[in-house]
Amino acid sequence: QVQLVESGGGLVQPGGSLRLSCAASGFTLDYYAIGWFRQAPGKEREGVSCISSSDGSTYYADSVKGRFTISGDNAKNTVYLQMNSLEPEDTAVYYCATQMWLQPAGSCTSSPYLEVWGQGTVVTVAS
Repeated sequence: QVQLVESGGGLVQPGGSLRLSCAASGFTLDYYAIGWFRQAPGKEREGVSCISSSDGSTYYADSVKGRFTISGDNAKNTVYLQMNSLEPEDTAVYYCATQMWLQPAGSCTSSPYLEVWGQGTVVTVAS
């Protein structure tokens, strides 16, 4: 069964940190970029970050640049999103999804080969 499973969400105070995981099964991440997205209540889904499978190149939205770090562990078939200096505005459901890395743009778009989305993990930043 082809799937992505997110974990690591929770409640954290402003200024705190969380690390989200996106574990793939049924396929290998060696051939797909992985993107993290989030959707806050009443807002549209937003692309947060993306990582290339070929060379580890990364992309970050301006809203998280300098605070979030995306990384991958191909041996574990897992991508991580380290989130530091969290703000209430980061509160959302976070999803990971297969993507295709775009060169030379240095960003991602939906994969035309395999589209897989995780079920999401909830991140709440509140004091």
